[in-house]
Amino acid sequence: MLISIVLVLFFALLLVGVPIYLVLSGLALLVWLVEGQPLVALGQQYANHLNSYTLVAIPLFVIAATFMQRGGVARALIEMAAAWVGRTRGALGIVCVLATAVFAAISGSSVATALAIGAVLIPAMKERGYPISFASGTVGAGGTLGILIPPSLAMLIYGIIVDESVPRLFLAGVIPGLLQVVIFLAYIRWFAVREDLPVEPAMDRSQFLRANLNALPALLVPLIILGGIYSGLVTISEAAGLSAVVALLVSLLFYREITWRDILPILADGVRQTGVIIFIVLSALTFAHWLTGAGVTGALVSVIERFELSAWQFLILANVIMFILGMFLEVISVILIFVPLVVPVLIQLGINPIHFGVVLVINMEIALLTPPVGLNLFVLKSVAETSIGNVIKGVIPYIGLMLALLVLITFVPVISTWLPDLVFGKN
Repeated sequence: MLISIVLVLFFALLLVGVPIYLVLSGLALLVWLVEGQPLVALGQQYANHLNSYTLVAIPLFVIAATFMQRGGVARALIEMAAAWVGRTRGALGIVCVLATAVFAAISGSSVATALAIGAVLIPAMKERGYPISFASGTVGAGGTLGILIPPSLAMLIYGIIVDESVPRLFLAGVIPGLLQVVIFLAYIRWFAVREDLPVEPAMDRSQFLRANLNALPALLVPLIILGGIYSGLVTISEAAGLSAVVALLVSLLFYREITWRDILPILADGVRQTGVIIFIVLSALTFAHWLTGAGVTGALVSVIERFELSAWQFLILANVIMFILGMFLEVISVILIFVPLVVPVLIQLGINPIHFGVVLVINMEIALLTPPVGLNLFVLKSVAETSIGNVIKGVIPYIGLMLALLVLITFVPVISTWLPDLVFGKN
C-alpha cells in the first residue's frame, strides 16, 4: 500500500512541476517517518553515500567544465576544426560535430558542451545563411556527445550505482561515440549538398598552423585526464582534480578570456551546479535504497522470471521505459531512479553492466533532445534566439540517427565491450 501511495505521489508531484530534487528528498523523508525510523538513520544513509572517493570527482569535473566553457577553449577548438575541413561544403556543421566531440572529451557535460560550442557557432552559421533549425539541431545533437565520450558525468554516476569500474565505462563509450560522430558527419554532408550550403574560404599555411598551435593547450586537458587514468598514475578523482587545475591555467594563461577576478564567480557557479547534482544523487540513492528494501526490485525480478523474458527482450523493454522517462525527467534523475531497480535483473539475465551502461547513456543522450524536458532544447532556444519549435525541427533527424545507433549498440554488445576488454581483460 505504501509503495503505491509513494509512486502516485512521485508522478503527481512531477506533473505539477515540483523540482525533482525536492520530490526525491521529500519522499525519502516521508517514507522514513512513516516507517518510524529515526532521522539520524537518514543522516547516516547520506553519510554512507557521500563516503565515496569516486563521488569526489563530480564537483571537480563540473568546475573544470565551467572554466573550459568560459575560458576560450571552445573558440580554439572550433578554429582548429575549421582549419582541417573549412573548404568542405557545409563546413560549419562538420566543424560543430568535430569541436563538440573534442570538447566532450574535456567537459563530461552535454549542456556545457552545447552551450560553449553553440555560443560561438550558431551566430556564425546564421551569418553564413544556414537554416536556424539545422544550426541549432546540429549543436544540440553534437552536445549530447558530452555524456558518451569520456570523461562522462553520466558514466561516473552509473559506475557509482552499479559498483562498476569507471575507467572501463569510459572506454566503453569511445567506439559508440566515434560511430555517432561518423553518422552525424554523413548526415551533415548529405544535407549540405542537398541544400547547397556555403563553402568556407580556404586558410593559407600560416593560418592553418596558427589555428592548430592555438588549440594545443586545450587538447592538454583530455590528454591529462585519460592519459593519467589509463597509465595508472592517477585515480578518477585525482584526474578530475588535475583537469580542474589545468583548465584554470589554460584559460588564464593561454586564451585569456577570463581574468583572476573571474575565478571566484566561476568557482561559485561550479559549486552551485555541483550542489544541485550532489543533492539529487543523495536523495535518489536514499529513495532507491527504500524501494529495494520495500521489495520493488525483488518483485521486478519475479515478473521477469514469470514472463520468462530473455536478455534481448528485457533490453527492448528497458529502452522503451528509459525513452519515456527521459521525456519527463532529467538525465541524472533517470539514472538514479531506474538503475538501482534493474541491477538485480541484469545479474539474473547475465547482461554485461558495461554494455548496459552504454545503452543507458545513449538513451540519456536522446532524452536531452526530446520534449518536454530536454535540457539541450532550452539551452539552444536561448543561444539561437529562436522558437523551441525550430530547435525541435532541427533535432528530429538526429534523434532518428541516434535511435538507429541505439538499436545497433543494444543488439551488438561487442561494440561497447571490445575496447574495455582489450585494455583491461575480460571480467
